[in-house]
Formats: sequence, C-alpha cells, structure tokens
Amino acid sequence: MTEMPVRTTGPQPTGRANGALVVASGAAFLAFLDLSVVNIAFPSLTRDHPGTSTTTLTWVVSGYAVAFAALLTPGGRIADALGRRTLFLAALMGFALTSLLCGLAPSAGWLVAGRMAQGATAALMVPAALGALLSVTPRERIGSAIAAWSAAGGLAAVVGPALGGALVEAFGWRSVFVINVPVALALAGMAFRMLAPDTGHTDGVLPDPIGTIMVALGLGGLVAGVTEGQRWGWTAPGTLVVLGLGAVLALAALLRSFRHPNPALAVELWRSRPFALANAASFAFGAAMFAWLLAGPMFLDALWGYSVLGSAAALSVGAVASMVTATLTGRITAPGTRRRAGVLGVLMFVATLIWMSTDAFGPTPALWSAWIPAGVLGGGGIGIAVTVLGAAAANALPPHRFAAGTGMNLTARQLGGALGIAVLASVLAAHPAQPETGFHTLFLLCAGFATVAACLMAVPSRQESI
Repeated sequence: MTEMPVRTTGPQPTGRANGALVVASGAAFLAFLDLSVVNIAFPSLTRDHPGTSTTTLTWVVSGYAVAFAALLTPGGRIADALGRRTLFLAALMGFALTSLLCGLAPSAGWLVAGRMAQGATAALMVPAALGALLSVTPRERIGSAIAAWSAAGGLAAVVGPALGGALVEAFGWRSVFVINVPVALALAGMAFRMLAPDTGHTDGVLPDPIGTIMVALGLGGLVAGVTEGQRWGWTAPGTLVVLGLGAVLALAALLRSFRHPNPALAVELWRSRPFALANAASFAFGAAMFAWLLAGPMFLDALWGYSVLGSAAALSVGAVASMVTATLTGRITAPGTRRRAGVLGVLMFVATLIWMSTDAFGPTPALWSAWIPAGVLGGGGIGIAVTVLGAAAANALPPHRFAAGTGMNLTARQLGGALGIAVLASVLAAHPAQPETGFHTLFLLCAGFATVAACLMAVPSRQESI
C-alpha cells in the first residue's frame, strides 16, 4: 500500500492544547464509565423490574455498547464535516439529556431505548473531542496526549465499580444515570471556553447519509450478533439474520464509499500502511483485552468467591498500572522506540495471559502471589499498547481527518472487543461444570489474539509510525 502524505500541525498555544486535553479526557471518562458502571447496578435494577425477563434487561448493558460501537466511525466522519467543537457540544448535551431519560425511565423498555440513545451520543462525543484535541496538539506531543486520554479511560475503570456501588447503595440504581447530568453540564461549560472554534477544513457538508445509515446499522448488527450470539444460540435464526444483515450492510457501505464523492467511510485513510496496521492490531488486541477485562471479575467471583467490593479492589491494581505505564509511554517521541515499546507492552500482556492459564490461578485464592503481580504486568502492558496504537493511528492521519480516523480506530478496537467477549461466552459455556478449565482455555485463546497484535505492531513502516 502507498502511504498517505501526512500534514504537520504548527505550534499551538500550550494553554489551548491543555484545555482540549482536559475536555477530551473528561469525555472519555464519561463515555467509558457508562460502559461498565451499570454492571454494578444490574442486580438492583432487576429487583425493581420483577416482571421483566433478564434477557430484556441485559440490553440495558449491551444496548449502550452496541450503539457506541456502531456510531464511532460515522461520528468521527460527521465531526470532521461539521466541526469537532460543534458536534462535541451537541453530543454532550444529548448525553446529559439521555442520561436523565434513563434515570427517569418509567419502564424497562424506555430504559433500554434511553441506553441505546445514550450510547449513540457517547459515540458522537468521543471522536469529536479526541479530534479537537489532536488538531491543536503538536505532532511530537501526540503520544503524550493519547496517553493522558487513555489514562482517563483507565481511571473510569478504577472508580467505576466503587462509584456505582456507592451510588446504588445510597440512592438506588437511577442515580448512576442522573449523576451524569451535572458532570456533563460542567464539562460543556469547560468545552465552550477551552476548545478552539471550528475552522480550517470544516465545510459543513455531511457525509453520504445513506452510506452513514448503512455503516451504523451494519456495524450495529455485527456487534449485536456477536455480543448476543451465545445467549441467542449461534445457529438460531435471529443470530444468523442479525449477523447476515450486518455483514451485508457493512460491505455495501464500504463499496458505496469507494465511489461516492463524499463517502460515509473515509476509505482513503486505509491507503496509509501505518494506519491500516494500527487498525488491524487494535482489532486483535481489543479481542484479547476486552475478554480479559470481563473475565477478571467473573474469575474472582466463580473461583475465589470474592464480593463485589473485593473484586473491585483486586481489579483496580491492573487499572492503576495501566494508567501509570500509559503516562510514561506518552513521553516517548521517537517512532521506532515507541513501536518497540508497544511490542514489549503486548508481550507483557501475553505473558500475563499464559501465566493465568496455569495452575497458579486455580481454585485457591492467591491474591498477593499471583493476582496482584499479574495485574501489574498485564495492566501495565495494556497501558503501553493502547497508547502506542492510538498514537500510531493519529500520526498516520492528516489533521482534517483526525476525528474520522480516530473514530475508525476506536471502532476497530470495539469490534475486536465484541469478538473477544463472544469467545469468552462460548468457552465458558462449553465448560459449565469446570470453570477453572474454561478460564484457562480462554486465557490461552486471548494470548493468541494478543500475539497476532504483537506481530502486526512489530512490522516497521518507512516512517516508523508504529
């Protein structure tokens, strides 16, 4: 593949870049917090809806994730067309409104609909904020900016279980949604002052509307089918129809984008070899990372009998390690050194997964001798890898495509995550009476996914972008 010419950004005022970093990090914190915080409220939610099936209520969790993954790519494309600041402020207000609707939902159906709308607004918000940040960040500081942004997502993972548990205990499950409203309003006030006005390549021309709908429905169908396949049955008509329609729509949107003058998918970005490699590696790494993150609390509950708060404390070790290594990795500016650091980070994660597939992680709790060292090693590796992959994708993009490109990169990671979670569900379901065997098998499979990511990241480019 040929590589795209990459435009450089001129020096930007430090204050403006720092302000954009605060806003983008706040947006990441809100969006990724709501991916997980509802898990802790789920038991309380089910008790308040005794007449609603668990199958329906699980869409309170998965509906957000499906909408988020489906609209990340269109969201980034729209942000580049209409303006990142404009779309971010509109999406943030939408996030506050949909959060309030979730908190006031009179029935399970309204709650599920509100959660899907909330995920959609989050998907518009995140790439717009990240694109606004990258547009005012000098090239040599992009790695540091991505690291801080990733650390904000890690912080959401650290405080999410504790915050959700405290809110549910004190005010009930509705509070985990209502709390978003004042936070979003405060963030909007900061964004209004700190984000630079939309200028430059913003032309107000929206991407192909038909193609955008096809992209959203196609990606949403794929994520929904993979996420729910185990529960519905992989050969069930519903699963096959959702997956089939998703694949057809996604492929049709791709083909349409190649010939449309203002395509829904910025297909020209894939001509950049570094960008294509970063997205492929993000997909493979996302499969391993999301499965490992979800397996952690399940392992602690099923094999070691940990309470919710005990699991939250044990899981915070890896999240904190990820934040630390992400911050340190962001200081690396040499492309070749950063690429090698990324490979090292993934190999740290692979080593953790292989270790967790052994008898060291058996039915006998081994918090200090096994869990904490593995959390430090694996979480540290994740912090390095996510930072390097994000910086690699961003450095391969021209400035006027920052939001579209980062949206596509995040979509690749979310799609990989959906695949990883589907693998998790299938493997554990295959060993209902032997959970230890199931977890060990899962960790080995995740090690395989992560190894693929390491191989992709090890490939140097002419510009050493990853």
